[in-house]
Amino acid sequence: MMGNWGNWNSWSMMSYYHPGLGIGFVLLALWSIFWKGLALWKAARNDERYWFVALLVINTAGLLELAYLFFFAKQKLVLVSEPKSSRKTKK
Repeated sequence: MMGNWGNWNSWSMMSYYHPGLGIGFVLLALWSIFWKGLALWKAARNDERYWFVALLVINTAGLLELAYLFFFAKQKLVLVSEPKSSRKTKK
């Protein structure tokens, strides 16, 4: 009287596996590792211990790391730098 519930093979999680899912996890891991490494390196160089510990412990798939690098770091990450000739000089 168990009906279809007795057949666990049809209800297993492996029947829902999609081949692109594994590639997606690998890409997400690489993305996260890159930004985490860059943010940890920058926090260590800037002697920002609290940020270093937070970045090391909290996993946000790179979001916290991006926020730190572009908004909160003492020396913010700049994607494109200005040419030296157009910079203002101090007198």
